[in-house]
Amino acid sequence: MADAEAAEHPKYLQHHFSDAAQQRESSKLGMWIFLVTEVLFFGGLFTGYAIYHSWYPEIFHAASRVLDWRLGMVNTFILITSSLTFALAIRMLQVDRVKAAVWNLAATFALAGGFMVIKYIEYSHKFHVGQLPGKFYSYGGIDVANPHVFFSFYFMMTGLHGLHVLVGMGVILWLLIRTARGRFGASYHNPVEVAGLYWHLVDLVWIFLFPLLYLIA
Repeated sequence: MADAEAAEHPKYLQHHFSDAAQQRESSKLGMWIFLVTEVLFFGGLFTGYAIYHSWYPEIFHAASRVLDWRLGMVNTFILITSSLTFALAIRMLQVDRVKAAVWNLAATFALAGGFMVIKYIEYSHKFHVGQLPGKFYSYGGIDVANPHVFFSFYFMMTGLHGLHVLVGMGVILWLLIRTARGRFGASYHNPVEVAGLYWHLVDLVWIFLFPLLYLIA
């Protein structure tokens, strides 16, 4: 009798759900609702960017030229690859290949770390030469007035995105540890799937940021 009850109510099933399917669908719905709010949040920044770009196109084009598009392109490939490894991790769990899932989650975490290292290199250079927002701008190599307007958007948009990457790294690390301990497998891997939705949005946002900031010139 106890074994039958355990089968009907596994450890991962929260008491307020009637079955595992309801818990899985509810968590996915909750994440989709959260992602909608994230889209609205970033949408405000994109709207502000579009308005200021239409007002001051010469500023945005001139200031964009001092960004290193090659670093931006490398980071784009890094995040796209990290989406692939995350998707592979989910697939490996679905077929109960836990060790392969661990390796793919580790690869995703390492790729995210690589993204942040490149972003640190970019930020360090900008702080060093004075390519900063607002009154902190002191760089003299751009021949237009008020280039700090562009860098205000640059730091707001990439900084907010970088914060999301750091949060994602924390979640991936937590999933990696729990997967390595055997907490996830073919029967239960919903937290990994839900986190994957978040990570794909983070990657998608960057795919828009890269051309808007690095390639407009």
